Amino acid sequence: MVTKWTQRVLWGAFFTMVSWAGAEESNDYYRIVTYEVPKGLNLEASGLAVLPDGKLAVSIRRGEVWIIQNPSAEPATVENLGYKLFASGMHEILGLAWHEGALYVTQRSEVTRLRDTDGDGTADEYLSVGHGWGVSGAYHEYAYGPVFDRDGNMHNTLNCSMGKKWPGAGDEATHTLWRGWSVITKKGTTHATGFSAGFRSPCGIGLNAEGDIFGTDQQGNWMPTNPLMHIREGAYFGHAEAQADMKRPESPIPPPTGKQADGITIAEAIKTVPGYCPPAVWFPYVKFGQSPTGLRCDLTGGKFGPFEKQLFVGEFVLSGVNRAFLEKVDGEYQGACFPFMNGLQSAVLTVNFLTDGSMVVGQTNRGWNSYGNRPFGIQRLVPTGKVPLEVQKLEALKDGFRFTFTQPIKPAQWSQTKAQSYTYLFTAKYGSPEVEAEPLKLSDYKLSKDGLTLTVKCANLRAGYVHEFELPEVNAKDGTPLWHRLSAYTLNKIPKGE
Repeated sequence: MVTKWTQRVLWGAFFTMVSWAGAEESNDYYRIVTYEVPKGLNLEASGLAVLPDGKLAVSIRRGEVWIIQNPSAEPATVENLGYKLFASGMHEILGLAWHEGALYVTQRSEVTRLRDTDGDGTADEYLSVGHGWGVSGAYHEYAYGPVFDRDGNMHNTLNCSMGKKWPGAGDEATHTLWRGWSVITKKGTTHATGFSAGFRSPCGIGLNAEGDIFGTDQQGNWMPTNPLMHIREGAYFGHAEAQADMKRPESPIPPPTGKQADGITIAEAIKTVPGYCPPAVWFPYVKFGQSPTGLRCDLTGGKFGPFEKQLFVGEFVLSGVNRAFLEKVDGEYQGACFPFMNGLQSAVLTVNFLTDGSMVVGQTNRGWNSYGNRPFGIQRLVPTGKVPLEVQKLEALKDGFRFTFTQPIKPAQWSQTKAQSYTYLFTAKYGSPEVEAEPLKLSDYKLSKDGLTLTVKCANLRAGYVHEFELPEVNAKDGTPLWHRLSAYTLNKIPKGE
């Protein structure tokens, strides 16, 4: 198991990482434009929605929605951006979406549809369109979303109840309905019911290019590190507090028949814990941040760079953004994560893409620890036109892996690749170190004639383990260096074919 020495090594890596992450990262590929904020406005951006006319709707944690008239304006002054208050008086908005001609905001206790029916630029209709989950006053009873699936159903994710509840709140004082679940509000209805379960604090929810739903969660009890999960009906992601609602007749998940195993590895849990669905991607702790948040699929058609249809995931503590590539193996999603950018001005809570292909990043640290010199705000990442050399995607093979690069590369000293696999503990304790780590036995590196793909054989692939790579120094044929050398593939299943 884990020794005290190993723990000291992990903490050493942690302090090395945080000292590196404190300053804003500079690069040749994306300019950072910082929005000026109106004086006196605490723009704790919690949701971003691009409107059909290109304007940007911004929800803030304190219950307001603002419309930025010219979100691509430079210089990004208050006057050029054009802030206008659209709606107010709501409770802790943690998500915003544009759907069928209206804005939808997720408050702590409901989803509210906002409409401007008289055309004066201000919402005059506030309609409750989604409710039915419990709220007892516990500090961490957050609600996130919404997103709409292919059929127009609405989905939200809900924190477990953490902290003191209101005394005398009836049934909600002892059990708060659907906490630690994702809930669905079917089209044409307003009452939410359980959809998938086993979350701890699922801060991000979004769609991939195919319209499937994904969510992020936070390290803690039953969450050994930070996951990216494929949310689908009946899925169970391991947090045992959600099991109480499995006894409800409308639950899509059968109730457990016994106490959940505690202290086994994730690899063992995949095989032995009834109904357990592992994440599509694990984000190794510290190396890829400490708190993933909102996610968005790149559907810019290449305007933002060579990452079309991949997911970009906000990172709270390191004030940045990571990237995830997904593929299906045996009908289930799994894939790889890559660093993208850290060291922005504040904790990242939400991301989106403007019509010009730039990324907007909504930020608030909400009083928690994060890097950066501001407590809230919005920044915009604008492509410079120079293509970065990156691992564009990392795919699993039956006997190894395939790296695809964004530009043709020169041959390199591939034997200098540092690679290992490891898993985590499935436990009620808070988080887990990497366990059962061993070096990968790599051989037979083959670079394609066009210099775009590298295949490598691995003699010790392990299902249920993260396979992490740090490539050697690599350069494109034009001399551009590899921007990020680190990647990590979550190998839930080993492919049977190619």
